[in-house]
Amino acid sequence: SPQDETGAYLIDRDPTYFGPILNYLRHGKLIINKELAEEGVLEEAEFYNIASLVRLVKERIRDNENRTSQGPVKHVYRVLQCQEEELTQMVSTMSDGWKFEQLISIGSSYNYGNEDQAEFLCVVSRELNNSTNGIVKEPSEKAKILQERGSRM
Repeated sequence: SPQDETGAYLIDRDPTYFGPILNYLRHGKLIINKELAEEGVLEEAEFYNIASLVRLVKERIRDNENRTSQGPVKHVYRVLQCQEEELTQMVSTMSDGWKFEQLISIGSSYNYGNEDQAEFLCVVSRELNNSTNGIVKEPSEKAKILQERGSRM
């Protein structure tokens, strides 16, 4: 690459795709804006010969392709009612892909001795996979009827 009068090298590359490269070099995490094409970041990672980043970007592209081939991601939501003292344990013991979404205070309806126990509704969600080993499962007849009834509400 040519040098300027101060001795700095001129690298004529797209600065848009260099941002994720620079951030990766700064803190070791791959962060790509949704508006940015991952393939462009891959090209830059290959140009700068950053093997670990090339692997990460290729992995992300492969994951996104697999996700889009499975169809749209659906979520299952659950609303759990709990008291203040149970809240920490309930959230910390969530498993099997359940993710905390929202906490709604519903006040206090119980009085134990002299203390009020605050109550909450805890909303959790989990991705619902409609496929098993790449085979997309159609909803059962009962599920179709329930979906139809729910869409009318």
